[in-house]
Amino acid sequence: MTPGRIIFLNGTSSSGKSSIARELLDILDEGVFFHLAVDAFNAMRSKRELGDAELDAALRRTRMGFHRSIAAMAEAGNDIVVDHVLSEPWRLLDCLTVLRPEKVLFVGVHCPLDELTRRESARGDRPPGLAAHQYDLVHSHGDYDLECDTSTASPRECAQQIKEFLPHRPSPTAFTRLGRRYLTDGEQPPTAARLHSMSELRVGADPSPAPKSQPLLAGQELDRSSST
Repeated sequence: MTPGRIIFLNGTSSSGKSSIARELLDILDEGVFFHLAVDAFNAMRSKRELGDAELDAALRRTRMGFHRSIAAMAEAGNDIVVDHVLSEPWRLLDCLTVLRPEKVLFVGVHCPLDELTRRESARGDRPPGLAAHQYDLVHSHGDYDLECDTSTASPRECAQQIKEFLPHRPSPTAFTRLGRRYLTDGEQPPTAARLHSMSELRVGADPSPAPKSQPLLAGQELDRSSST
């Protein structure tokens, strides 16, 4: 059985991944594609209230199961559109471990922070600051096969760009290159704390304490909610 192809959309909350995925299912006319979204897996969880430690453990298991569900569907010959937020380093490492790298088209879904903040406020179903928390984290690995910007192109236009690029996946793929970097060489993706420090250095910020609205950049609290 020939394993299926995986179009892997990675971006912050409110960046437009789910909208692009829906458009892809509408226009892809070769093969049978399924949209697997991390939010859909989170929504399957029982509704009882969980303590912090129990919730963190459940979310980690959910994401690990999500990654392995993608792999299982693809191994059975299904083509997949993945909608994910790689805001913790281990999520990327886990995906690199369980997915066939040559079958993955890795797509970075970008959007400027001010537009993300506007969308987040308008939709009203995401905690304020979620996209800002994820902004410097999700693309920190710095390598994609294809990138799109949903502030300058519609979901349909992004989907069309992906469709046209799909038959021309590069060799090696971004997943292959990232696997060599992180799994073979032992390099680790930047942590949230390191990225926050790097961001301060980039903008030449003084070493004074960050405003009270900033510490969430180094935490994981916001990622407990829906993330698409």
